[in-house]
Amino acid sequence: MGPSHDPNLLIGFETCDDAAVYRLSDDLAFISTVDFITPPVDDPYRFGQIAAANSLSDIYAMGGKPLTALNLVMFPTKKLDVSLLREILRGGSDKVSEAGASIAGGHSVDDNEPKYGLALTGVIHPDHILTNCGAKEGDALILTKPIGTGVLFNACRSKRLPWPDLEQVLPQVASLNKKAMEIALNFEIHACTDITGFGIIGHSLEIAKGSGVQINLFYDKIHFYPNAIEMYRRGETTGSNKANRKLAEGFFKKIRELSKEEEEILFDPQTSGGLLLSVSSAKADDLMTELKKGAIEAAAIVGEVVVGTQPAVCII
Repeated sequence: MGPSHDPNLLIGFETCDDAAVYRLSDDLAFISTVDFITPPVDDPYRFGQIAAANSLSDIYAMGGKPLTALNLVMFPTKKLDVSLLREILRGGSDKVSEAGASIAGGHSVDDNEPKYGLALTGVIHPDHILTNCGAKEGDALILTKPIGTGVLFNACRSKRLPWPDLEQVLPQVASLNKKAMEIALNFEIHACTDITGFGIIGHSLEIAKGSGVQINLFYDKIHFYPNAIEMYRRGETTGSNKANRKLAEGFFKKIRELSKEEEEILFDPQTSGGLLLSVSSAKADDLMTELKKGAIEAAAIVGEVVVGTQPAVCII
C-alpha cells in the first residue's frame, strides 16, 4: 500500500502521528481516528470511560476538537449479561459528552472477549495541526499524566495489586486530555503526541525520529503512578514491554544507572496516557504555571530537545 497523492490529505500513515487529517478548505480540516481496547479493569463503567478517553486523546494530540463519535463494540452476548454492555456504553457516552462531542451511531460484533472504543471525527485549522515532527533544539518536553498503567492493570489481574489501590488512580487514567490541550494551544507548541501503547520511550522516539533530534528524558522528573515501579520489582510486567524495548533498540541510551524495574517502566504501555508537548524552553515555565492553574497537577517538565548525531532517546 503506497502513500496517497491527494494533496488535501495533510497527515496520513507515512508518519507516526496520532490521527489522519484531511483539508476541506483553506481554514478547515477534519481529523479522523479510531481506537479500541480490551478491558483494562473489570468495572464495565470504568472500562467505557477509559476506552473513550483513550480514543479521544488522539484528537487532542493533533490539537483538534472532537465532534462526532461512533461506538465500536465487540461483546460476547451469549456469555455475559447485556447489562454490562449498557454500563460500558454509558461510561463511553459520559466521556464523549464531557468532550463536547456527540455519539452518532456505531457498530457491534459478537465476539468472545469484550472490546470497546470509538471512531472519531474532529476539526482543526490546516495551519494549526500539531504533529510529532516539529520539535526544535532547545525545546522543553512537558508530560501531563503519570506513567505506569500497563503494569498496574496486569498486577490487579494477577492479584499482586489490590483493587482499591488501582481504583484510586482510575479517575486520573480516565481523565480527558481536553483541558491540557486547551491550555497548551495558548502557546506555540512545536510537536505533540500522546503516550500510549509504545510507552514513554517509544513515543518520545517517534518525536525524535520525526524531528531529526535527540531527546533527553530526566528520569527523576517523570511522575509514576503509585505502586507501578513496585509491581515491576515484584516481578509483574506486561506483554508489550519486550516488543517496546525491541522497537527502541539502537536508539535508546542511558547516561544514568537504573535498576531493572526503573528501566522496565519506561517501556510500560499506557492506556489513556498524557500528552507529551514540545515547547520552547523560554515558555515552558509559563505553560507549566497555566497547566497547574488548570488542575493538571501531574504536569512536569520531563525532558529537553538537543542536537544529536542521529535520532535517539537518552535517559539522564
